[in-house]
Amino acid sequence: MTTLDDDISSSSKMEVRVSSKRYTQAEILRMLKEIDEGAAIEAVARANGVNRQTLYASRKRYAGMSASELAEFKALQEENRKLKRIVANMALDIEAYKELQKGKW
Repeated sequence: MTTLDDDISSSSKMEVRVSSKRYTQAEILRMLKEIDEGAAIEAVARANGVNRQTLYASRKRYAGMSASELAEFKALQEENRKLKRIVANMALDIEAYKELQKGKW
């Protein structure tokens, strides 16, 4: 007796593998360095299990950055994300105070 899972896995000819791995700064810079040294983007993508479009986007975003610059960039992005959250919360508080002041609560 076979299960439904066995039938599905044996009958499928093509496996779809979705990778949701986040690459470290060092890995991103290593891949971009390989491309800068003349390696084909397709070859680097295949060797690292990355989509070509991911490499194109990374190259556009991080082109010419050193490891320290990339670390600083990531830290600034994180700080910006936190500040945006704080501003959004403050805007909600202001709207709530305005509603209280009008007496609609």
